[in-house]
Amino acid sequence: MSHKGITSTSQRMLVISAEEEWLAFKSLLQDNSGKKHVQFRLGSSQVCDLAVDGHSISLHYADLKEDVTEEGISQAIDGCFKSCTDGVITFLLLIQGGHYTKRQRRMVETLQAHFGAEALKYLVVLSLEDGEVADTLEDALLELINMCEGRYCRVTSSNATDKLQALFEMVDYMLAENGVTGYTDAMLTEARKRSTEDSAMMMLKRKVQEAEEKEQAYKQLVQEQEQRRAKEMAGLKKKHAEERKREAAENKQYETKRESLEEAVISHRAMSQLHVRGADDDDTKKMSIILLGLSGSGKTSALNLILERAGNQYSISGSDPEPPQPTSSCERKEVFAAGKPLILVDTPELWDEDGVENLELVKDCLALSFPGPHVFLLVLQVGRFTQGECEMLGHLQKIFGRDFAEHAVVLFVRFDCNQHRPQRIDDYVAGAHATLQGLIQKCGSRYYELNLTKTQNALSYPQVKDLLSGINKLVASHGGRSLSVRRFPVKELQERKKMIEEGKEGALEGNYLLRDA
Repeated sequence: MSHKGITSTSQRMLVISAEEEWLAFKSLLQDNSGKKHVQFRLGSSQVCDLAVDGHSISLHYADLKEDVTEEGISQAIDGCFKSCTDGVITFLLLIQGGHYTKRQRRMVETLQAHFGAEALKYLVVLSLEDGEVADTLEDALLELINMCEGRYCRVTSSNATDKLQALFEMVDYMLAENGVTGYTDAMLTEARKRSTEDSAMMMLKRKVQEAEEKEQAYKQLVQEQEQRRAKEMAGLKKKHAEERKREAAENKQYETKRESLEEAVISHRAMSQLHVRGADDDDTKKMSIILLGLSGSGKTSALNLILERAGNQYSISGSDPEPPQPTSSCERKEVFAAGKPLILVDTPELWDEDGVENLELVKDCLALSFPGPHVFLLVLQVGRFTQGECEMLGHLQKIFGRDFAEHAVVLFVRFDCNQHRPQRIDDYVAGAHATLQGLIQKCGSRYYELNLTKTQNALSYPQVKDLLSGINKLVASHGGRSLSVRRFPVKELQERKKMIEEGKEGALEGNYLLRDA
């Protein structure tokens, strides 16, 4: 089935394979030489002639050693090609048992890279299948066969004659379809030209890509630098703002300390003058306050804190003060608040469990509060309102008279402040027991709070200031007059006051601690 004009032309077939397949193929040809018009003649180790029915092909093996590089494969095929320029050139790929190895793939890839895609138009795949044969053809081999337009031939020793004849016919048909000249020098030149152009294009693309990557890297670097500068600038602005804020706070603290020290100096001087004078007729200029409440309500602690804050005293100790001992007798303390003399009288509980007043204690507190009392502070603990405190207003009105409530102020004190934000005193009163609300209403709805806890110590400054302001307003509303308790003559109270003072040494001694600026 030779095609006209093809069999008469000298044909050269470049064999591409490992040395093992080439030797196996030559052995198969030698074994079948002389059978059914098959002629085989060995020219050299790399060249042999094969003739079937008068149609001959010269087989030229490209010597491909084990582990040869791609460049070595290219040089071997190229050298073999140059030795076959006097005939029609085609390519033959030998594989063993239908197995398409990685090495054979490299050979085909090198063939395509060096000779171009045109080389596959003149490639036939021949599988030697005397040994182990693959059950199925792998995808890579099927793809190659498809690229070779189905030119795949399987040869064994038993069918070699017929298959070799089929191989010749396949070659003739391939040449008839793709060009009787086979693969030519012109095709190789064109392939190399395209390869050079492709290489140049790839190099250009690579350079363009590198340039783009460098540009992107530069942009990224610039962006990172800008972000870093922006972050540094934000940090500097924040730092400057914090410094300005700290400076303002320090200035404010300094001014507050300076003003407080000035007030303390004024108060200290006034108290010194008070000690020097010591005259009874000065008592008429004083305002007196009596602190009342049940035992343990916090009267003494409240009095001490009012003394400190009203007199602008500062404790240099960082520890909590010792809790005061239960008050067993009436105590009088004096302090200058905003340039005015202020008397504070601490009292124990003035009645017993049966509600019977302790007459001696009542006389003592009235005597020590002379020329008052101007104001009564009813001390209650926040969160505690007992039955005794419910009855307290009634007992006090019996002791001091019906007008007692008109001179009374309710003072709520806090000892325990576990909450981060304690309840506002207005909210506490709004939700308090009706009896407590009634007591506050009878006292003219005058109530204040005082924090006695260490953690809330700073709150006591404005609280004491508000309390004293409210007391001054109450005293002013009565024209500066004190509450007159008609049960006890003024002269009797004055004599009792003198007797108490004579029995106590240093009753007017104050403890003023000024913090250094």
